[in-house]
Amino acid sequence: MGFGVFIHRSDSIYDDSPAEQYQFPSQYLRRVEACVGDWIIYYEPSKVAETRGYFAIARVQQVVPDPGTSGMYLAMIEPGSYLDFANPVPFNGPTGPVERGVLNEQGRISGRAQSAVRPISPGDFNRICELGLAENAPLLPRRDDDVRPLDLNEEAVPFRFEQQRERISVTVSRILRDRVFRRVVLRAYDERCAITGLKLINGMGRAEVAAAHIRPVEARGPDIISNGIALCGTAHWMFDRGLISLADDLKILISRQTNDPDGARSIINKTGYALAPRRISDRPHPHFLKWHREHCFKQ
Repeated sequence: MGFGVFIHRSDSIYDDSPAEQYQFPSQYLRRVEACVGDWIIYYEPSKVAETRGYFAIARVQQVVPDPGTSGMYLAMIEPGSYLDFANPVPFNGPTGPVERGVLNEQGRISGRAQSAVRPISPGDFNRICELGLAENAPLLPRRDDDVRPLDLNEEAVPFRFEQQRERISVTVSRILRDRVFRRVVLRAYDERCAITGLKLINGMGRAEVAAAHIRPVEARGPDIISNGIALCGTAHWMFDRGLISLADDLKILISRQTNDPDGARSIINKTGYALAPRRISDRPHPHFLKWHREHCFKQ
């Protein structure tokens, strides 16, 4: 087993779904197989406009031949392991590349940096993850006890590394996952409710919206931005109970079982469509929207 870097771009020609699978040609088979059972970091190359750099981690569960494409393979991602970075990490830091393994003996960037799949040292993995999951300025959610200033100091839940014979054991708690997911979703939606369009910040500086999973964690929904949506309290309650849902084009659907359809329509923003993040890759994925319509929405 070993850590790795997988290059992925939102406009990839490959059949990739970062939280589920990574498609690659046979030339990278041995490198990917070396990552089975361990963690990898996703990297978006600098050629991509507004690149996210190193943007997420996930654990490779197994490698299988792609049943649909000859000569191609799929790295299957362990369900629930994918996690976006709270802070995307650029390739270059203040002292040069944060992934120091791409440097040659002369201290210059080698051709290795262009490899779509490459191993990464525990030290580089550690450094990138600590930068990506640092919570120096976390987005704060609404809390009902905000009237008590002393309660603002939430318990810190760090991304922990345990050195074991030059290996790193990665611990990602559910609490940390929730905090990071909340941060990346609220940032993608500019802290604005996708259904109502309202952006309200209370007196304690907390956003009056929550980061909701479209396909819940309990139903094997991943902690990925495209499975998230920013919702205010009422919209969140209605979404979770299937009284509203979204079409693939983000048109807001109202259940016929809603006892007050006119009231429901009154809280929807005037376009009738959910507000979407600017980045296409951050928008709700049709795969998750379909699940919500089929398993949650009351037709």
